[in-house]
Amino acid sequence: MYDAFFSVEGNTFVSFHTSHLIMLLIYLIGFILLILFSTLKTRSIYGRIYTMIKWFLFILLVTSEVSYQVWSATSGIWVLSEYIPLHLCGIASITAAISLLLQNKKLATLTFYIGFIPALLALITPELPYDFPHFRFWKFFLHHIAISWASLFLILTSSISLKYSSMLKSYGLLLIYAVFIGFIINPALNSNYLYLRDTPLSNTPLDYFGDGMLYYVNLCLVALAVFSLQWGIVRFLKKS
Repeated sequence: MYDAFFSVEGNTFVSFHTSHLIMLLIYLIGFILLILFSTLKTRSIYGRIYTMIKWFLFILLVTSEVSYQVWSATSGIWVLSEYIPLHLCGIASITAAISLLLQNKKLATLTFYIGFIPALLALITPELPYDFPHFRFWKFFLHHIAISWASLFLILTSSISLKYSSMLKSYGLLLIYAVFIGFIINPALNSNYLYLRDTPLSNTPLDYFGDGMLYYVNLCLVALAVFSLQWGIVRFLKKS
C-alpha cells in the first residue's frame, strides 16, 4: 500500500476514466456550494462557515505544496527545472494562501484571474503521470481544486468590485511574469515553466496553438480571452 501511494512508479493516469470524473464531480459540487454560500451574507451562520472554508482552503493549499516538495525530495527526483512552483497554478496557489490570510484586495484580484479558470483547465486536461491511489493523483487534484475554489471564494465573499481595468492590470502582470520566466528562468534552468518552451507531455489544448511565434501569440490571446471570461462570470454572479 505504501508503494502504491508514494512510489515513483504507479498506474498511468487516463483522462476521463472513473477516477478523473469523480474528482471533476467533486469540483463541481464544491463550486455550486461556494456560489450558494455567497448568497448567505445576511445570515447569522455566515461568519462561522466563512472561517471554516477559509482555513480549510488555506490548509489544503499549503499542505499540498509542502507535501509535494517533500515527496519529490525524499524520492530523489527533485530538480530546480521541474519542482519550483513557478507554473501559473503554482503562483496562484501561493497568492491564494497569502490572500486568504491577509485579505489583500489587489492580491485577491490577481489570484482570481490567474487561478480560477487556469486551475479548472488543468483539472480537465491534467498533466499527470499517476492514477488513483498514488500520492501525486491526490496532490494534483486536491491542490488544483483548492486553487480554483479559493480564487472564486476570495472574490465572492469580499466587497471587491472587479473592473475591466483591474483585469487588464492582472493580464499585464502575467505578461511581465511570462517574459521573466521565458527569457531568464527557463534558459538559466533549462526548464519549461509556463510551458513557454514546449507543450505539456499530455494532450492539452496547447497542442493546437501552433509552433514558433504563433504559439506565443495564441497563448497571449487565449489568456486575454480567459481573463475576460472570468471578469464576465463574476460580474454576472455578483449582479444575480
